[in-house]
Amino acid sequence: MSEDQKRQLESQLWGIANLLRGKISADDYRDYILGFIFYKYLSERQYNYANTLLEGEAVEDYQELKDPELLDAIKEESLQTLGYFLRPDQLFSAIAAKGNSDTESESNYILEDLKSILNHIEQSTMGTDSEEDFNDLFDDLDLNSTKIGRTVAARNAIIVQILNYLNKIDFRLEDIESDVLGDAYEYLIGEFAAGAGKTAGEFYTPQQVSKILAKIVTTGKEKLKSVYDPTCGSGSLLLRVAKEAKVSEYYGQEMTRTTYNLARMNMILHGVHYREFSIKQEDTLEHPQHLDQRFEAIVANPPFSAHWKGDDNPIYHNDPRFSQYGRLAPKTKADFAFMQHMFFQLADNGIMASVFPHGVLFRGAAEGVIREYLIQELNVLDAVIGLPANIFYGTSIPTCIVVLKKCREQDDNVVFIDASGEGNFIKVGNQNKLREEDVERIVDTYRSRKTIEKYSYVATLAEIAENDYNLNIPRYVDTFEEEEDINLDQVAEDLRNLDSELKSNEVSLIGFCKQLGISTPF
Repeated sequence: MSEDQKRQLESQLWGIANLLRGKISADDYRDYILGFIFYKYLSERQYNYANTLLEGEAVEDYQELKDPELLDAIKEESLQTLGYFLRPDQLFSAIAAKGNSDTESESNYILEDLKSILNHIEQSTMGTDSEEDFNDLFDDLDLNSTKIGRTVAARNAIIVQILNYLNKIDFRLEDIESDVLGDAYEYLIGEFAAGAGKTAGEFYTPQQVSKILAKIVTTGKEKLKSVYDPTCGSGSLLLRVAKEAKVSEYYGQEMTRTTYNLARMNMILHGVHYREFSIKQEDTLEHPQHLDQRFEAIVANPPFSAHWKGDDNPIYHNDPRFSQYGRLAPKTKADFAFMQHMFFQLADNGIMASVFPHGVLFRGAAEGVIREYLIQELNVLDAVIGLPANIFYGTSIPTCIVVLKKCREQDDNVVFIDASGEGNFIKVGNQNKLREEDVERIVDTYRSRKTIEKYSYVATLAEIAENDYNLNIPRYVDTFEEEEDINLDQVAEDLRNLDSELKSNEVSLIGFCKQLGISTPF
């Protein structure tokens, strides 16, 4: 599929949001649009797969199949290969057609049928390997919610409208690369994030930041056994890593139910097989779900300065993730708790790159103790990268990327990069945005470990120790711009000329006042 075709698909999918504006609030219709796109994808995938199994049979079109024995056989194969099953009468096209059939003999009321189908998708996986990946996947599609219509008829009309619109779009799953539709889905998630205000940070990391993190953790690697995101949101960071290297297994954890469902949908839409990913719903710090595993690559954009139980719960003092550092991260700032958690799960040959607020670089007390231990005792800090302010949805604060490695090739220095200054980004609307060249410059500087005037500096561990392990980037990267010398003689001459001009103006003004017969202001 060409870039033009890809953009056309993105435009078609986004068109449904424009169709619903003014009828349902954006926060409400997001879940319905993304959920129904996913249902259509599952339907088309089921249809295509069933037709390949029917080749050579008397009935070669799955939509026309009635034979119960053949249906059972296709169900068994589908559950093994696809992880779910849909009967011909449960396909997206069938329910959309019913929504259009408002005749005397047949009603276009589809809400109950649709609810039953979505439940069936989840129930079809019961007792199979894919059960956890499909369990309660459509929870957020509440077809009885008054948010989409005050009456049953109004709700039905809105749902019929959404299905009709989507039914006209050909996903062309048999012709396109597996991640083209996934990328279009990702585009939609990004568009929704752009308009979601403060809640956007819960489920989406700007694409260019994701690209930096992904390129860093895949440095020197074409294949990764595993990639992990402890606060995975919609899963966009995990999937971005797969664009830089072949990934065998994806792991993530997400606390918010709606976002957890979105992450699983996003994985499947990108063609990630249900056996290749494990996304869990839980609080990562309180109930880590993959603690016995170690990961070759870790990427994250944790919630900035989140609250956690910390010192309120004695168990954390003996938790192997935190106990060796001597102090726990403050209860009101869990940034270092997330960092320690990720480092604990990092494989010996792994790289961790995560976004944090700037405070992790210089705040003292417990955070200063933890920071010093990471640098002096463990020597795992590999790079600190300052990003422009106002590039994340929902917050304008400046942020940084911290890179940790257990086995550092150059273990006597740390690379500092200041990509926050003018010329390192562009302004798009109310947001600042990194361009492709800005991303490449950051990544190239990290990989080459070069000192570039007013942009980067390779600091020795001794220099960092001299700064009391304060990592504030201006201590290492001097971006000060000297002002031009002022010619005081020229300034004096300009003032004399100005004084002469003022006196001349006064004389003229006095003359005008006399002509008008009014008093002068002097």
